[in-house]
Amino acid sequence: MRLHICAMGRIRADQPERAILEDYQMRFNRTGKPLALGPLTEIEVEDKKGGGMEAEAELLLKAVPAGSLLVTLDERGRVLSSPEFATQIARWRDEGRQDVAFVIGGADGLAPGLRDRAAFSISFGRMVWPHMLVRAMLAEQLYRAATILAGSPYHRA
Repeated sequence: MRLHICAMGRIRADQPERAILEDYQMRFNRTGKPLALGPLTEIEVEDKKGGGMEAEAELLLKAVPAGSLLVTLDERGRVLSSPEFATQIARWRDEGRQDVAFVIGGADGLAPGLRDRAAFSISFGRMVWPHMLVRAMLAEQLYRAATILAGSPYHRA
């Protein structure tokens, strides 16, 4: 099952979030492969015209690979433990999902219409996180989910 992080904005190569994201992306791809998970890819989009949340939603939807299960990261989403997240990833895989796209909005969040189209929504808690940092946090949680499913000692709960 291929996983995609579709996100507003670009993380420059010299930003620390880029290094963290790429490290966990590499770890996920290595750990997930024997589990029929991956690769994990990142798709960045930019609203160069400054059209707001609705314009961002259109760009994000165009970035989502066709046929993907749409998952939003949103403060109104479900708060899951890491084992619950791993179980959900395995469930999608076992149901035969080919692609899952995790969508991260810009600084103002996601347009309501985009949130309504999501099959699933995840929250990293009631606090609001910088959208650039959320990518790194998601990549780490995806890697953690793969290690949980692989029975690795990485997750110590």
